[in-house]
Amino acid sequence: MSTYMANKNTIERRWFVIDAAGKPLGRTAVKAATILRGKHRPEFTPHADCGEFVIIVNASKAVLTGKKLDQKFYRHHSGYIGGLKETSYKKMMAERPEMAMELAVKGMLPHNSLGAKAFTRLHVYAGENHEQAAQKPIVLD
Repeated sequence: MSTYMANKNTIERRWFVIDAAGKPLGRTAVKAATILRGKHRPEFTPHADCGEFVIIVNASKAVLTGKKLDQKFYRHHSGYIGGLKETSYKKMMAERPEMAMELAVKGMLPHNSLGAKAFTRLHVYAGENHEQAAQKPIVLD
């Protein structure tokens, strides 16, 4: 019995829209990461790029449960001494909600070239309008 192996030439990529309004940020990110990776497909192959495109709308209306809005921070370092930068999620969700969603999805993808390629297929918008209407995306609940 032979095993089917998907590759980029045999995969037909579709577009999906996920509405994040009123849903937890992490749950939305998990759904997006699963589709970007291609794990929802029966022909999923772990070492091949077989994911699809994802559009996340209403990222500004996503919610953080518990006290995460006040207690959670995004930290990054410039590489210089004393270069630790820290931003609260309350400020991030007010100013750049797309970045908060992108960081959540990026952390759930593999940290290699497959994850980097999958991340390029993610499109996040703070509002409900998106620029990919010509691709006729499928709306997910």
